[in-house]
Order: sequence, then structure tokens, then C-alpha cells
Amino acid sequence: MTEKNHLHTTAGIVRKLLPALVAAAAFGGAALPAHAADAVVLYTADGLENLYKDVLPAFEKKEGVKVNIVTAGSGEVVNRATIEKDAPKADVLVTLPPFIQQAGQAGLLQNYESVNYKNVPAIAKASDGAWATFVNNYFTFAINPEVTKTQPKTFADLLHPDYAGKVAYSNPATAGDGMAVIILTTALMGEDKAFDYLKKLEQSAKFHTKGTGYLDVLLSRNEIALANGDLQMDLDDAANGGLSLKPIFLAHEGGQPTTFQLPYAIGLIKNGPNQAEGKKLIDYLMSKEVQSKVPDIFGIPGRTDVALTGKNGEIVKKATAGVKVIPVDWNQVMAKKADWTARWKNDVIGSSGKQLEVVKPK
Repeated sequence: MTEKNHLHTTAGIVRKLLPALVAAAAFGGAALPAHAADAVVLYTADGLENLYKDVLPAFEKKEGVKVNIVTAGSGEVVNRATIEKDAPKADVLVTLPPFIQQAGQAGLLQNYESVNYKNVPAIAKASDGAWATFVNNYFTFAINPEVTKTQPKTFADLLHPDYAGKVAYSNPATAGDGMAVIILTTALMGEDKAFDYLKKLEQSAKFHTKGTGYLDVLLSRNEIALANGDLQMDLDDAANGGLSLKPIFLAHEGGQPTTFQLPYAIGLIKNGPNQAEGKKLIDYLMSKEVQSKVPDIFGIPGRTDVALTGKNGEIVKKATAGVKVIPVDWNQVMAKKADWTARWKNDVIGSSGKQLEVVKPK
């Protein structure tokens, strides 16, 4: 795989729990901090906490503004922005496909051609300037290598009795990584066979989560044996958070391990209360200064003029060596998303009564 193709000790667990507590407060009706002229609000998918912690203080100092962050699953942040469409409370949105496309189609985003978008490939941004790739990334699964001694190689391996009651993945309706499970299996198996497979896999599923971030904590606690995720978040959690987990890529029927790009994309929220500072925040996050720090958190810079370098960049390259990257038609995904979500709830979940929106480890 080429570049083109494409925290956890106690402190780490707190990092995983805190975003959801913030999101729960904001999304449960509690007010965000007052949105004055000296504040800008960022709604973001989970996984980039370490990057924000590293780069946002400099922005706040330079601009004299506070960045208020609300973190949740990819679909959840878009759903919240949709609810608030007539009176937006946020200025900038960071989320995964296909939810960034959903936000664009729903008219939630203000077209904004940041000067720093010019170094983002055309395929990795909206033609109208509604969004651009911020941090490139790949879809993965993950295991706890201290517990799962024999790493699964194929999707069929997950149906083995050893995984009974030990599998979990995030809800496709609320998490980009959850929808990615459907995207990849349908691409490899065809739609009907993919849903037949997911129905069989559900016999081993313990529950499903609202977002994907908690799954790494659950893996490290040995409460589950396998989960979905993304490469950036999984590597960051393992290296910087001290969690016991390892990202893996699965193959189908003798093929090679396969994945697809699942980037964090950024956009300006239409009619946000602080658009001027929102634009400045986007410019800053897409600057060479910030993009050069993306490999530190195991992400791939969204800009082609910033290389994937350094020790962590080499780890990303090694992790993806020999993995096939398949293209995704996000317009087709958007056209199928509602049907896939309904089919998952009806055919896969059915009347099982399983939890679909677990929000924190218990």
C-alpha cells in the first residue's frame, strides 16, 4: 500500500471517556459554554483528541479565542448539527464518510475554499468546497494480542466458536466506522451475502456501541476479543495510551487483506455563530504546521505536500504493507446508506434485544 493509496493507563481511559461525557452533556440538552465572540465550537468524530491537545493551544493563543470541542461518533455529530440546522451552535465539523457527504447534501455546510485546500487531491475533497480531507486514515479491525494469540486472518475466522459473545462493532447508524463494516463486506461479498454474513456474525456479537472510541478500551480490558476501528485511532491508543490492542486487516475467501480509505474530513458549518473564526480554524488545521504533526498521531496528512514521515509514519507504512486498498464510490454509499441501515436493524439485529448504543465501558 502506498501513501497515495490511501490515550491508556488511567489517563488514557479518561481520554476515551471524557469526549463522550462532553458529548452526552451537549447532546442531552445541557447547554454548551456560552458562545461569545471569543469562542469557536468544533463538532468532531472521536480519535483525534491527541492532535487537538497538541495544536489547538497555539491557535487559541494566536487568535485570542477558545475552541470548545464536542466529540462523539461520526453520525452523531452530524445528527446533532442537523437538529440544530435552523439555529447552529457549532462552527466547524470534522467527521468520516459517508456522514460528511450526508452533511453536505443536507445543506449543513457552507462552501469554503480554504487557501490550504489547494494541496488536497481533487478526489479527497468536495468540488464545491464544502469539505476536504483533514486526516487520511484506513478502516481496520482490532484485537487484544495478549488474549487473542491466534490472529484472525479472514472474515470467516470470526464465525469460529472462540469468538462467541466476544465481538462488538459500532452502530452503522451513528458511527462512520460502523457503516464501514457494511461498506467493506458488501464490496467483498455482494450485498445479500454480506448481510447473510453479518447475521451469522451477530450470533457472536456481545453488543454494539454508539461510537467507536470505547471499543479499544473494552478490547484492552478483555471484555471483547474483536472490534472494528480505524488505523489511526487504534495505533494511537496502543502507542500513546498504553492499551493492549493491535489493528488488523481481514481477507475474504483467499484474497489478500483488504481495506479502504476512511478519512477525517473537515467543513464549515453553514450560518455558524462564529464563521470568521471557524474559517481561521479550518485554515490552521489544514496548514503545513498542523499537517506535519498528523503522523505523530499515526494519521496520514490530508495535504500531498506534507509527507508521511517520522517513526510513527513508518509504523503506519509497515502496518499497511501488503494490504489491498479498494476504491469506494461515496455517492453510491450515500444512495444505499438508509436502506443498509434499515436492513441492518431488521435483518441483522432483528428482535435480539441487544444493546445498540453502548456509550461507555461498564
